[in-house]
Amino acid sequence: MMVVRPVRSADLPALERLAGSATPRLTNLPAHRDRLEERIARSRQAFAREVDFPGDEHYAFVLEDLERGEVVGTATIRAEAGASEAYYTYRQETLIHASQQLNVRREVPTLALSHEVSEATLLCALSLDPRYRGTSAESLLRRARLMFIAQYPERFAEILAMAFPGYLDDAGESPFWNSVGCHFFVRDYHEINYLAGVRSKSFIAEVMPQFPLYLALLTPQARAAIGREHPDHEGAMAEMLAEGFLRSRHVDIFDAGPVIKGERERLASFRRAAWHPVRVRPAHTLPDAEPAMVANQRLGDFRCVVARYALSPTGQLMLSPAHAELLGVEEGRAVLAAPLALPGSDDDEPGFDEGEL
Repeated sequence: MMVVRPVRSADLPALERLAGSATPRLTNLPAHRDRLEERIARSRQAFAREVDFPGDEHYAFVLEDLERGEVVGTATIRAEAGASEAYYTYRQETLIHASQQLNVRREVPTLALSHEVSEATLLCALSLDPRYRGTSAESLLRRARLMFIAQYPERFAEILAMAFPGYLDDAGESPFWNSVGCHFFVRDYHEINYLAGVRSKSFIAEVMPQFPLYLALLTPQARAAIGREHPDHEGAMAEMLAEGFLRSRHVDIFDAGPVIKGERERLASFRRAAWHPVRVRPAHTLPDAEPAMVANQRLGDFRCVVARYALSPTGQLMLSPAHAELLGVEEGRAVLAAPLALPGSDDDEPGFDEGEL
């Protein structure tokens, strides 16, 4: 049985292990004990705080395998991506270069430094034990954060964003970094990625070029990497696009990984979520039903599990005693449930966010 819950101080060794095994290493989940301790403390403060609008709160969650007694995943919500310091991206734009005398008109693609994503709520820092990849546990960890946001909308922005790790070649190098960033930082990609996780990111604005980058001046390998996610994250990207996120014109400033955005009320988990009173019944008597994410209503003791979406004729959600105990609910209490499976799309290739066109 798997459960997503807020991080605890005792989870520090597990977070160290997950940070060290993330592929590729994550800027927002550095394998640095002091920073991870700070992350836990900051998260506990956020859960305990009364909040009326999003600010610098960070909510860190873990995925626990109760049968193994082991924390096997972690994920975070940053209530406002740029609350404490601007959240920088590159925005893909087009400039027109024209000359009437030469009868020339060229549309030139560029990248411009931007902090437009700063006001969005950021879903980030997800790392999962490789044994659980491709399972319902992975979807639970990734999307339980949406179940939390749905219950406490005042704590988060209307726009949610996710930044995916960018493409690395067979040697583990970032073609985009080698064509752009390394000329300004004189450090390799992995070193700067680590430094960005353990120090303030103010150096980004101090060192990165403030003028648009002309894509034609980059290497072919760098251009091909723009907006392309790391191969290990292609499944996660597909799931979040099915959820209702859209590709934006923003990419990461280090590796040009894609940034996706979504209006939370248009996401599948929000649209399909419903409140149901609980009816506790023995597990063997529960009817067959599609799996669902089921979450309780307790802020600091938030729990989200995968259980059957089995409803009684009167609309009660039938749970086994084990699931009811895990969620900390008794008969008659309400829980939030949303189907685990996502609706299919008729579109072969999801488009860009309408506001980004």
